[in-house]
Amino acid sequence: MRGLASGVRGAWWYTVSAILFFELVLVLTWTATLFQGGVPSVGVGAGAVAIGGLLWCASTLPLLSAYRHRTGDPTAVQWRTVLAPIVIAVGYGVLAFALSGSWLLLVVPVAQSVQLLDWPRAVRLRMVLAVTALLACLWVIDANGLVSASSDSANGYFATGFLSAALPLMTVLSLWWWDVLIALDRARVSEARLAATQERLNLATDVHDLQGHHLQVVALQLELTERLLQGDDHAAALEQLQAARVSVDEARQGTRDLATRFRSVPLRDELANARDLLRAAGIAAETVVDANADDAPASVFGPVIRETTTNVLRHGGGRHTTLRLARSGDLWRYEITNDTDAAVYTPGSQRVIPGRERTGLDGLARRAKEVGGTLEIVAGEKDFTVIVTVPVSEVATR
Repeated sequence: MRGLASGVRGAWWYTVSAILFFELVLVLTWTATLFQGGVPSVGVGAGAVAIGGLLWCASTLPLLSAYRHRTGDPTAVQWRTVLAPIVIAVGYGVLAFALSGSWLLLVVPVAQSVQLLDWPRAVRLRMVLAVTALLACLWVIDANGLVSASSDSANGYFATGFLSAALPLMTVLSLWWWDVLIALDRARVSEARLAATQERLNLATDVHDLQGHHLQVVALQLELTERLLQGDDHAAALEQLQAARVSVDEARQGTRDLATRFRSVPLRDELANARDLLRAAGIAAETVVDANADDAPASVFGPVIRETTTNVLRHGGGRHTTLRLARSGDLWRYEITNDTDAAVYTPGSQRVIPGRERTGLDGLARRAKEVGGTLEIVAGEKDFTVIVTVPVSEVATR
C-alpha cells in the first residue's frame, strides 16, 4: 500500500474503524441482552461472551489486513494467515451458543469472518444475500425459543437480532466503498502514466520530424556535392557543402529549441509537480516557495528538483518530504528534506553509502559549480537533506 496516496490510506483506516465499530456494538448488544435475562445464561456466561467477543473482533484485523491487498482471486488467499482468525470465529460461535443457546451467536462470528476473505465480486454479492437471509431466519427461530414474556427482554432481543442480521450488509457496504476508492486511485495513477507516455510520444514525434527532415536535406546536399566533384565543378560543390553545414546548424538549433521547450517549466510548476508526484507515491509532501521564485535559474534548479525528487522516491524510504526554494541574501537556496531509514544513510556524513546512488548527485554538484553554486548533503539520524545554492550575481550575469 505504499504506492497509495495518503488520503486513500486514511480512507482505509476509516473503513477498518467502521467495521470494528459495527462488531463491537454487536458484541456489547449481545452482552447487554444476556444480562437482561433474555436468554438462559446470565452473569458469568454474559461476561464470557463479552470477553470472547473482544477476542473475535481482534481476530478480524488480520483478515482486514489481507483484504487491503486483495486481488479478487480466491486462489491467491494466504490460508495460513486467515486460518487462525477463522478458527477463533468458529470457537467463539460455539462458546456463545453453548452459553446462550442462541443460533445467531453461533453463526454470526463465522459468517462475518468468512465474508472478509477475498471473494470475487459476484460471489460476495450472492454470499451476503444468502447470509442475511439465513441470519433473518435464525433471528425468528431464536425469538420463538429464547425470548421471555418480558417486554424489556423482547425489545432487547429485537435490537440484537436486527444488528446481527444487518452486520453482513453493513460490512459489505464498507468494503465496497474501499474497493471504489482503490479503483479511483488506480485510475488516477494510470492517467498520470498515460500522460507521461503521451508526453514522451510527442517528444519522440517532434525529434523524428525535426531530425528526419534535416538529415534528409543534408543527405541530398552531400549526394549532389559528390556528383559535382566528379564533374570538376568545385565551386558548386563548395556551395552545396556550405548549404549542408547550414542545414546541420539548423538541425542543432532546432534540437536545442526543442529541448528548451521541454525544460523551460516554471520553477513553481516544477515544485508543484514534484509535490504531486511524491503524494501520489504515498509520501506526505509540502512546498515552501519564495514569492520571487520565478527569478531563480530554472536551468539549474529544474534538473535539481527532478533529480532529488527521484532520489526520494527510489531511496528515501520515508513518509514526509519538504521542498523549499527561497532567496537568502545574495543566494538562491533550494532545499529538500525527507525522513529516511537509518540503514540507508550515515548520520552526519556528506555522502550516500550506496555508490551507484551518488552519480546523480555528483552531476547536480557539477551543474551547480558551473554557475558558481554549491551542493551540500546532510544526513541526520532521522532525515536526509540536499541543499543547492546559486549566487544571484551569477544568475543575473548569465
